[in-house]
Amino acid sequence: MGIHYDYKSTKGTKLMEKQAKREKKLAEKKAKRLAKEGPKPEKLKPSTLDISKPITLDFLTNPDKK
Repeated sequence: MGIHYDYKSTKGTKLMEKQAKREKKLAEKKAKRLAKEGPKPEKLKPSTLDISKPITLDFLTNPDKK
């Protein structure tokens, strides 16, 4: 009867230990993945339009033009 008697009193502790173990494992996986990928390149700022040039219909609709 001892196992049933202390189940409720230790349930919270065991759940916290399981969650901590799970979070530690996920953190290790994430660190390993980041180390494998290498540093992330910084995001490039979208280029702004030149104010001195007029915006034409060709500029807006031509997808090949950069």
